[in-house]
Amino acid sequence: MNRRALLGTLLATPALAQQQPAFPQRYVRIMVPYPPGGSAEAQARLVGEAMSPLLGQPVVIENRPGAGATIGAAYVAAQPADGYTLLLASTSHTITASLYPNLSYDAVRSFAPVSMLSYSPLLLLVRADAGLESVAALVAKAKAKPGTLTYSTSGIGASPHLSGELFRLMSGIEVVHVPFNGSAPAMAALLGGHVDYCMGDASALPVLRAGQLRCLAVTTATRSPDLPDVPTFEQAGLAGYEVTNWSALLAPAGTPPAIIGVLNGAVARVLAQPAVRQALHAGGFQPDPSTPEALRARMVTEVAKYAEVVRAAGIRAG
Repeated sequence: MNRRALLGTLLATPALAQQQPAFPQRYVRIMVPYPPGGSAEAQARLVGEAMSPLLGQPVVIENRPGAGATIGAAYVAAQPADGYTLLLASTSHTITASLYPNLSYDAVRSFAPVSMLSYSPLLLLVRADAGLESVAALVAKAKAKPGTLTYSTSGIGASPHLSGELFRLMSGIEVVHVPFNGSAPAMAALLGGHVDYCMGDASALPVLRAGQLRCLAVTTATRSPDLPDVPTFEQAGLAGYEVTNWSALLAPAGTPPAIIGVLNGAVARVLAQPAVRQALHAGGFQPDPSTPEALRARMVTEVAKYAEVVRAAGIRAG
């Protein structure tokens, strides 16, 4: 490079820097597509509060629930691709793509992945006094009385429902799904004896520890550190069964890689903080930061996986 060209490059560098101002220069929003008070909002607030000092700006949590978490997702997909509005996505984000054929967004292409946040298992729960001590025992009871056993979940199309339908399909049982509006009423139905079993989540851990419920299996590929004596579904005899309840941050598609990099780095630092890790563990979640590329690959895989479960089970959006 000659001296004139080098001088031109050096003079242009400040101008280029001025075209891309430092991020962020104002508050960042994390949109939670669920009602206030749940584990999703708790994670968003935990991560947002820890990210704020790292970013040098407030991180504000907003709730936009409804339509199986699609209202909040559609809102974020339509926002400017500037990194100031993020979506707290979960496993359900990759399920609704098959449940709602007329969505205004694409579950993968309309978003720029930032990072995974955490994961946890879903739980196959029965009452402690039900006399069922294994998945095999539950399957045998269901097959002895086809179409009579019932199970509860937090709602149609949510990850507990998909995990329950995958269990039904892979085990060959005939059971009746009873959806509720949230995990708490689904578990209350089980405790009250109104259903035979429940596909629950980590919010059931206190009740399990109190001895009122028994967990027959966890849905993840490996055992849960919170329930080390409970087998996975695969260990219980359903080879290939795996459903992971995860959460992640997404930005609108087209968000510049430099901004995604800032956000991804902040998430990684937050999830390395002992206080944050301890709080997640207390709620039954495992911290799980990732690269944007790994998160995108997970989403692509799960959209295809759950599309097949939705089709095979004949699930329709409520």
